[in-house]
Amino acid sequence: MTSRFEDALFAELLEVDGATRSRLHARLAAEAEAAGVLDIAYRTIDSPLGLLLLAATDHGLVRVAYAIQDHERVLDELATKISSRVLHAPARLDLAAHEIDDYLSGRRTTFDLPLDFRLSSGFRRTVLDHLPDIGYGTTASYATVALAAGNPKAVRAVGSACAKNPLPIVVPCHRVVRSDGTIGQYAGGSEAKRTLLDLEATP
Repeated sequence: MTSRFEDALFAELLEVDGATRSRLHARLAAEAEAAGVLDIAYRTIDSPLGLLLLAATDHGLVRVAYAIQDHERVLDELATKISSRVLHAPARLDLAAHEIDDYLSGRRTTFDLPLDFRLSSGFRRTVLDHLPDIGYGTTASYATVALAAGNPKAVRAVGSACAKNPLPIVVPCHRVVRSDGTIGQYAGGSEAKRTLLDLEATP
C-alpha cells in the first residue's frame, strides 16, 4: 500500500522493478528515521478481521484502523492532526504487529505496547483510560463505563468515545455492549466486534 505522501518521493522510480523499489523505500525509511524527519511510521497487516493499518509516533502506537475506515483517509487525518511527515516504515511497527497477531491467534490476552493517545482528549480520553479495566473475556455496558468515567449520564458520550477510539483492539472498546446484552455498534463493523468477543469467549 502506498499513499500520496510517498508518490512524490518515488515518482522517478516508476520504471524500476519492485524489488529495487522496495529496497530504496526501506533505505529512505531508515534514513528518514535516522535524520529525525519521520514523525509517523505506518504499515498494514493481514488479519482475521481484514487488512489493518497500524501507525506509530516516537511515543508509541497512535492508530489502528480497519479497512472499512478507509486507510487513505486515516493517513490524511494523521497528516493533518499530527504531522505531514508520514512514511510507510514497517520495521517500527514490528512489535505492535507481533502483539496484535498473538492476540488474534489467542496467544495473548493483554498488550504491552507504548501508546500515544494524542488523538483523544477530554471525556473521550477518560473513557479510553477505563476500557482496559474491562477484563479479557468480559463485557461492560455503556452505562457502566459512563459511571466509571465519572459521568453516569454520559452514556451517549461513551458510545461516541468508543466509536472514535483511535486504537481499537488494543484499547478494547469492543468489550462495551448495550445494557440489554446486544453488542451495539463498532468502528470495524458488527461482524468484527462479534469476532473479537467470540475470540475472547473461547476457552
